[in-house]
Formats: sequence, structure tokens, C-alpha cells
Amino acid sequence: MQRYEPPRPIFAPYVQGKRPNYGLSPARVLVAGFALIILIGGFLLSTPAASRSGLGTRFLDALFTATSAVCVTGLVVVDTHDNYSLLGQLIIITLIQVGGLGFMTMATLIYLLMGKRINLKERLLMQEALNSLSVQGVVRLARHVLLATFLIEGIGGVILSLRFIPQMGLAKGIYYGFFHAISAFCNAGFDLFGGFRGITGYVDDPIVTLTISALIIIGGLGFTVIAETFRYREIKRFSLHTKLVWTMTVVLILLAALAVFFLEFNNPKTLGALGWDGKLLAAYFQGVTPRTAGYNTVGIADLKPATQFLMIILMFIGASPGSTGGGIKTTTLAALLAAVWSMRKGKIDVGFFERRIPPDTIYKAVGITVMAVLLVITVTMMLTITEDADFLALLFEATSSFGTVGLTMGITPNLSDFGRVLIALTMFVGRLGPLTLAVALSNNVLAKLRYPEEKIMVG
Repeated sequence: MQRYEPPRPIFAPYVQGKRPNYGLSPARVLVAGFALIILIGGFLLSTPAASRSGLGTRFLDALFTATSAVCVTGLVVVDTHDNYSLLGQLIIITLIQVGGLGFMTMATLIYLLMGKRINLKERLLMQEALNSLSVQGVVRLARHVLLATFLIEGIGGVILSLRFIPQMGLAKGIYYGFFHAISAFCNAGFDLFGGFRGITGYVDDPIVTLTISALIIIGGLGFTVIAETFRYREIKRFSLHTKLVWTMTVVLILLAALAVFFLEFNNPKTLGALGWDGKLLAAYFQGVTPRTAGYNTVGIADLKPATQFLMIILMFIGASPGSTGGGIKTTTLAALLAAVWSMRKGKIDVGFFERRIPPDTIYKAVGITVMAVLLVITVTMMLTITEDADFLALLFEATSSFGTVGLTMGITPNLSDFGRVLIALTMFVGRLGPLTLAVALSNNVLAKLRYPEEKIMVG
């Protein structure tokens, strides 16, 4: 008599520290989903209809653009305005929106519109995609994410449209306004001004500068933080995560803006030629944009080496968890700094705001940072072998791609084919996160096995 075996589910949660050896984990589905969207986007962008010339775009270049759009980076080997037709640009902004929100969030929108019930399988995927701490309330969070995204992008699009319409006309002004609002909120950094200029033409324009920077900041906070901030009157308190994200965001922006202001004050190629208002605006914007945005109002290659290195540090840190940005994340840096401070004080516990952080969170922060450092070092080393460019420019490029920032010192269009593939892979890893990718590729059983303890000498 044959024993009955129930059908095996595609997804299954970890039980007692063990992982089933069948099916796909949420991490693997996210990796496969993003890869599939990139391949489809690359194919569509390579078609003749998507190119301005009507001759099509080389597939590798189209795939690079699709990767940059889905990974909300902004690095491009061909200029978005000069190379792609209206159809191509619409494909790019769609990829940016899907990549910024995450394909599972977009799938949730479709499910909600169809009135379809979201089961546990989809909830596990949404938890992974939104970087949520639990499955409970993840559908409600997804609804808040969608509502907040379209509301914020809509407000930003209207403001930018009102600024662009007098210059470009009604239709083009509205199109440019909403394109750049979506790109800014998703921290993508794609622009339509041509010639790889970015938005340097608006360096001292307060409407464009302040609107885009506000969209960048909000998009980089993380959807959980945005939801809590909107609901503050109802909940009357912030979680430790939200407090930490807001604190780190404000501190990093202020320190970065002040540093750029003083470092570039007399640089005739950047802030030196501007008035006081322009200097303050430009310094503030350059303090915001390395946090994974990719827009720039001054030439990055014209900055002083000290400012460029400062931007490398900011790009490596990146935005906050659950946001549209990359990097190791602000809370990871905060956890590391708190651990160092506790060690200096001889304390056992690590915490903020009278709250203790679990040790596994510190281990995770250390692991993410070490993997990120190794990735950036490896990519930079490989670029120094294959590319003919200054070391600082190559380090800048590698960090920008990992942090999904999109800023460049001008070497992206001149990358070799190997360099383009390498940077595209780095953007992919940076968008998903090195830890998510490591979990997706790992086959190790997560057993609760503890070995005997023995000390080693460090430091």
C-alpha cells in the first residue's frame, strides 16, 4: 500500500531553524522576479520603436539601461533623452516605478484591483520585498505604500509641471514634471534634459531643487517610516526604527551639506560662481543626492577630490531599509556606531532611545557591511584592470552602482563591455541587498547548532 504524501507547497516558512529542500524561498523569488523584469525591459528597450533613431539600441546597452531603471540607479551608457523615443522613455519610467515599489507591491495593486484574495504565499513575498518585520499587517502596509507613493509623486509632479510648463509648453511640461517626480521619489536619477547634463541647468532654481530633494528624502526614508509618519496623530508615538531613521537622515544631510558648502565654496567650477542663495541650494542638494538619488546640479567630475570622496562615503551608507534606495542603509550604520560606542564604554548592551537592540541585529549589520565592503573592493579592483580611468573615478563608479545612486564622474558611457556587465551586476546586487542575495543563493540548513566556545585575540 502506497503512503499518501500531501502536495508540496512552493513556499514554506522556516520551522525550528530548518529550511525545506524544495521550492523557492521568498528571497529567491525576488531575485528571479527582478531578473525577469530586467530581461523583459532590456528586450523592449532594444527594439527599433524604443529608439529615437528607429534603428534600435544594442542589447547590452539596453539591458544596462533596464538594469539601472529597475534597480533605480540612474547610471546610463546612452543618454535617456538623446537615445530613446517617447515609447522608450515610457518603458524606462515604468521600469523605475516597478523597481522602486518592488514587483510584489505592484502585483498587490493588481490583486487589489481585481478583488483577488492575497494568500500566505504572497504575504511572505511581500514581507521580504517590503523588509517588514512580520507578515501581520503586510497587506495593509502595501496599501499604504501604494497610496503614499501615488500621492507624493502626484504632488511632486504637479509642482514640477508648473515650473516646466512656461519653459516647455503644456504637454511637454506636464510630461517632464511627472517623469522627474517619479524618478526622484524612486531615487532613480533618470532625466530627460539630454547630453548627460542631469539637472545642472537648475542649480540655483529653488522650486526644482527643493521639490526634487524633498522627493528624494521621502523616498529614501522607507515605506514603514512614511506610514508611521503619516499616522503619527493616530498612534501618538514613533517606533525605535522610525526615530532612528529620521535622526540619521537629518544628521547625515546636515553634515553632508555643510561639508560640501565649505569644501566647494571657492571652486569656480561648482559653487564658486554662484551667489549665496545658489551656494546654499547647491550644497544642500549635493548633500542629499548621494543618498542614492543620482541627480546632480553641479558637475560631479568638477568637484574637489575631498568632496568626491565624501560622496563615496555617503553613497556607501545609502538610504534607509524598505525604501527605494540602496547602500548598507542608515540604520546599519547606526547599529555599528552604537556597538562601537558601547564597546568603548564597556557596556554589554547596544541601544538607542532607552531601547536595547538584539545581538542578532548587530551581527546582521556587521555582515551586511563586510559583504558590501568586499563587493565594492572587488568591483573596483576588476575595473582598474579593464578600464582606463582614474582610481578615484572607478571607486566612485563601483560605490555608486552598489548604492544604486547613479552619480558618476563621467566614465559610465566609456565603460568597456565587461565593465558594463560588471556595473550592471553590481547594481542588481545593490538593489536586492547583499544579504538577500546571499540567502537566495545559499543552500545551507539553518540549524540551531552551537559549538564549544573558545576565545581568539582581535585588535
